Formats: sequence, structure tokens, C-alpha cells
Amino acid sequence: MNKPRTAATFPPPVMEARRWLDGVTQPADRPLINVSQAAPVEPPPQGLRQAIADAALTRDEAHLYGPVLGMPDLRRELASQTSAHYNAQVSADQVCITSGCNQAFAAAIATLCGEGDEVILPTPWYFNHKMWLDMAGVTSVALRTDSNLLPDPYDAAGLITAKTRAIALVSPNNPAGVEYPADLMQAFYDLAKVRGIALITDETYRDFDSRSGPPHHLFQQDNWQDTLIHLYSFSKAYRLTGHRVGAMITSQARLAEVEKFLDTVAICPSQLGQYAALWGMQNLRQWLAAERDEILARRAAITAHMPKLADKGWQLLGLGGYFAYMQHPFAISSAELAPRLVKDAGILCLPGTMFYPDSDPNGARQLRIAFANLDAQGIGTLFDRLAALPPS
Repeated sequence: MNKPRTAATFPPPVMEARRWLDGVTQPADRPLINVSQAAPVEPPPQGLRQAIADAALTRDEAHLYGPVLGMPDLRRELASQTSAHYNAQVSADQVCITSGCNQAFAAAIATLCGEGDEVILPTPWYFNHKMWLDMAGVTSVALRTDSNLLPDPYDAAGLITAKTRAIALVSPNNPAGVEYPADLMQAFYDLAKVRGIALITDETYRDFDSRSGPPHHLFQQDNWQDTLIHLYSFSKAYRLTGHRVGAMITSQARLAEVEKFLDTVAICPSQLGQYAALWGMQNLRQWLAAERDEILARRAAITAHMPKLADKGWQLLGLGGYFAYMQHPFAISSAELAPRLVKDAGILCLPGTMFYPDSDPNGARQLRIAFANLDAQGIGTLFDRLAALPPS
């Protein structure tokens, strides 16, 4: 008897980590620091919450099925702002709205892959991408990264086979935080185009990129839509994680295939979530800029506090977006260290083993710190607790 699709993959890592809290009581003077999930913990700003309430009360269509590919006004707004952000030309008919960015990835894979096909993922990889490929019957081909956690297009070329359908990149990266340079993104695009495969770019954290100007020039390429599948999320930018609103930008022909998937899975994205995303894009530009400044300040705080850990053998491997990716100095695997940190330091974070194949030993030395819900003072406390850990 064949196993069900869900048996092909591992338990959700964030949910698995939360189970480490069962039966553990933190001292009153040492509350838990939760850096396990990359999500804002505060609700949207008051104006956006009011816009959601107004839509719920005054727009009857907000409670009905909407277009499968999303609200036309939101598609137009995202096309316009994407064009401005990347100094390119993107049209509304190249945009669809999805129920979160994970669904956009799932829909992209559904249009690309059949049973036994392959997708190249740089490691450390985003675990939900790996999970979906497992459940879709698609082989994840691990692409090792260098000491700066950057993948090499030359190495990727050597992994392409007749079954390869796509290369999937995340920048700023989850879990590593690394911002992929524009020339590296271009090299991967050129490789994908020449080899006749897709380049999927998940840019969920683009609003918190430390660089100014377009992070890459892929949308400026002739017929970019034939190679590029760009994914975006409104969740982090506007604190809409619970409303599940994401997006895909690609060719009209691919979106016709995407429509089949979306109509079958969710019929349409959340109407209230789409009203929220549209209002946010049209009214919260300055607010979002301040949010970015705050994330960059927290990133600077991590850099400032790092010497106290470096003296004890820790290394900061990657920093950006919502993430600090670290190498620990202990003799035990991160799979053992991470649950121990809950009891010994009141810290909940994810071990690097959750971002690698079982056969890759690198994950055993690494931890992901998702710092979006810590201010500068909280980051200082986190580093103090890590620095106080006894050698093992």
C-alpha cells in the first residue's frame, strides 16, 4: 500500500519546537524569549484595523467569493508598486493574489512539476518549500552554499538534469538572512533561461532589505515572465499573518494554470485580507518605512552584541530580513541544543538541522534566530543569556 502524501515529509518545524515548551515553567525573572518563528507578534496599525472593520461592515462583496486570481484593484496596485520597486514594467494581468506566500509556492510547483521531477534548493533551505516538494512527489536537490551562505550558479548548473524544472531562491534569505547580490540573482536567471527551467524567487522579506534601489534587475529582462516566477507576501509588511495574503507575478499563460490550482484549493483569497493589503499599500508607505528602519536597528543591535558571543566561539553566519543565522560552539548537535535552550536559558529557537538534509552535517552546528519580535533591549537580553551558557 502506498503511503499518503503527508507521510513523505517531516512535522512542521515551528509546531515541533513549540512542543518543547510542554511541561517547562520559566522563572518569573526569566520569561521565555521566543525567536522560533519569523512573524510580527503585534496586530496591524489602528488605521488598517479600522479599514478591515469598515470593509466587513460596509462591503457586502467582502463576505462572498471573489475572483480566483484575486481582487483586480489589488492586482493593479501590486503591479504598479512592483514596477516602481524594480524600475520595470509589470502589468496587473501578470499578478495573482494567493492565500499566503506558501500557497503561491505550492501553486507554482503545481504548474511546473510532475511526479519525480526535481527542484534545486540552496541549503540551508526554507523548510516549507522542502515540505511541499515532498508532498508533491518532487525531489528536492540540495545546492550547498559557500562560507557566506551564497549559492553558486556554476554548482547549480552541475545539478541540473532532464528532470529539473526550477531553481528556487529566497532573498533576503530564510533561514540565513543573507541578501543575494543583484549579479548573483542575474547569474541564476541567465542559467535558468538557457537551460529552459524556471527561476522561482521568494521575496517575502523584500520590504526589509537593507539596500536601496532595486535588489535585482530580473524584471528588466526581455520576456522575463517566461523564466521568472516571483513570490511576495503582505503578511510581514503589514502584520497580516492571520489574514493569509500573498502573491505571484509571472506570465499570463502560467497564471491560467495557477487558476486551476487556486480554484481547487481555496476558490479565492480572503476578501477581507485583500482589502487590508490594498489599504496598506495605498496608505502605509511611511509607516512601512519606519518598520523597515526598526528592523534595521535591531539588525544593528545584533552586530553590536555579537562580540560577547564571538569571544565564546559563536559565529554570525548570516544576518538580514528577520533572521540572524549562527554557528554555535558546543560539542552537541543543534537538534539537542535547541530543546535544551528552552530549559537552560528560556530561549526557543530552531536548530539548523531543520534546514538541511539529514545527510548534511552543517545543520548540527547552526541555529536560526528570528528576531522580528525582539526590540534592541530584548536582543541584548538574548545575547546575555547565550553568553552565560556553560561550555558543553
